[in-house]
Amino acid sequence: MYVVQHEFAVLTPDKAVVTYRLAGLSARIFAHLLDVIIVAGIIVLFSLVLSVGIGRLDPGIATALVLIASFLVPLGYFILSEVWMNGQTLGKKATGVRVRMLDGTPITWNAACARNMLRVADILPGPYLVGLIAIFTNAKAQRLGDMLAGTVVVVERRNTPKYVIAPHRAGLHPLESQVGELEGMTLSEYHALKRFADRFPELPDRIQHEMVVQVWIPFAELRQVPPMPTIHPIFLAEAVVMKYGRRNGLL
Repeated sequence: MYVVQHEFAVLTPDKAVVTYRLAGLSARIFAHLLDVIIVAGIIVLFSLVLSVGIGRLDPGIATALVLIASFLVPLGYFILSEVWMNGQTLGKKATGVRVRMLDGTPITWNAACARNMLRVADILPGPYLVGLIAIFTNAKAQRLGDMLAGTVVVVERRNTPKYVIAPHRAGLHPLESQVGELEGMTLSEYHALKRFADRFPELPDRIQHEMVVQVWIPFAELRQVPPMPTIHPIFLAEAVVMKYGRRNGLL
């Protein structure tokens, strides 16, 4: 049996150590209960709309639709919430916890699907018995879905990020015209800058400064991206990521 850790340290590809505090069991249970209430409300609302709006529908078909909704609504709620809300559901947001990949990056579509489709395994043979056993016997407090997806549930940092980065697929970045032609930029540089931009808002101030010095400044000098005294480098990095990604079909 493992001793569950209280903190989870990640060595990023940029050679910085970022520490997260693992979410406690009580916070995770309370978050899940809130989510279950929300999901139940959605299913009840769907049933009412079905009964009122499609009153002439065959009872067997109506029952089948409700049963399908009872499976798809919870699955869709958890997967879509964790992807669109960066690792959180409404319940997780209320209790201050978040799902992350094991390398500290935001949860991916594949990981969100994997960890939530395996919830049924956590429930059996009793109410979340397998899930609780997995959490208590895993050093990173992972349930089966987390082990499969390569994710971990951590406590959300309460400090408000100073920089809110635009999504990589959100149209044209307003600074793309200011970063030059990016001649010679490589795919590995793109991935490094994308990781840099993804993590930056949630890093401590000291690590933010180190990442600018170690990642952005060498790249900007190499690819001749001119500095802008009134613009923080992270926004220029985001513009580079979006411009290169669009040119090479990566968005």
